[in-house]
Amino acid sequence: MDGQPFLVINQAVDPGLIQTIEHKIVPQLEHSLPAARLADPPADDPLAHRFTIVFDREGYSPDFFNRMKALRIACLTYHKFPGDPWSEEEFAATRVRLASGELVTMDLAERGTRLSNGLWVRELRKLTERAHQTAILSTDYRSDGAPLAAAMFARWSQENFFKYARQHFSLDRLVDYRTEAISDPIEVVNPDYRQLDGEVRSVTGKLTRRLARFGEMTLDDTIEPTHVEPFVRKKAALQEEIETLQQDLDQLKAQRKDTPKHIRIEELPEEARFRQLATRSKQLIDTVKMIAYRAETAMANSLREHLTRPDEARALLRALYTTEADLIPDLEAGTLTVRLHHSANAANDRVIAKLCEELNETETVFPRTNLRLVLKLGSA
Repeated sequence: MDGQPFLVINQAVDPGLIQTIEHKIVPQLEHSLPAARLADPPADDPLAHRFTIVFDREGYSPDFFNRMKALRIACLTYHKFPGDPWSEEEFAATRVRLASGELVTMDLAERGTRLSNGLWVRELRKLTERAHQTAILSTDYRSDGAPLAAAMFARWSQENFFKYARQHFSLDRLVDYRTEAISDPIEVVNPDYRQLDGEVRSVTGKLTRRLARFGEMTLDDTIEPTHVEPFVRKKAALQEEIETLQQDLDQLKAQRKDTPKHIRIEELPEEARFRQLATRSKQLIDTVKMIAYRAETAMANSLREHLTRPDEARALLRALYTTEADLIPDLEAGTLTVRLHHSANAANDRVIAKLCEELNETETVFPRTNLRLVLKLGSA
């Protein structure tokens, strides 16, 4: 909930969020989470669940919610079709504790909602200051509404992680340009189906425009042979063009219907087959980057206690990383002193000095040496 990655799923071809959750993420969670957190709920309580998965609107599917409920897994997501706004009288100010521990007030309301497949779920709505209502659905029938709202909106911490990691840790950067064969038995869109579908869309657009033009054709002049005959010929030519396009469209639709939409990757023609980027080096480097992100997060949490503006913690750390320093090894004392240069801001220096004190208390030994790392600011 604080946006720090727990596991990574790599897909050579994206089958969609629902399939990825159901066939990749849930099995990985059941394998990785401690057994105590996955203990089966009491059999006499059909509404209890083992754990909750939180995801965006892309995963909205009543049938998927039902399948997860059968596995005793609760779903929490945005309502894709929220319908009409609720009366503002239903909303009440509610204290909500965020993942950071901060207490905030949200205007929340709750109802029971029946989805298209007959599944009853909880629907919570948050009323914003601009009177916008954010609708949330959940199959967690036991928790209070406030923790559910906190968990749903904590998903933004994941968005922020990816944005920050791309910008400051180059998370999307290629490590190498090697490729490797796709070994998994995955399905991809059939190139023949994609081409036929594109042709159907093209012909449909042409037909729609011709029909619109045909409907707009009117004879504005007097009813005389010199005016009527050219008008009739023009309209007859357009009618013939419409009939030809309609025949082509029917034929293309029939071909598309007889063409499988998805095929296995090994069934692709040789010229259409593709390889995936090599993942071994990328996963190793990304793991190092995520560890560095966690370390920065821990330091940022420590700095926030001493800053008047806590949101500047990461900016201060980024400036600290680029600060010049003197390395002073002392083999007799068994220390390696990192003497940081002063910044231009005395207040920042005081905060950095406190961070150095906390890090020195860990008595970390510099890798591949027996020298204890000592951080200090200037001549302090």
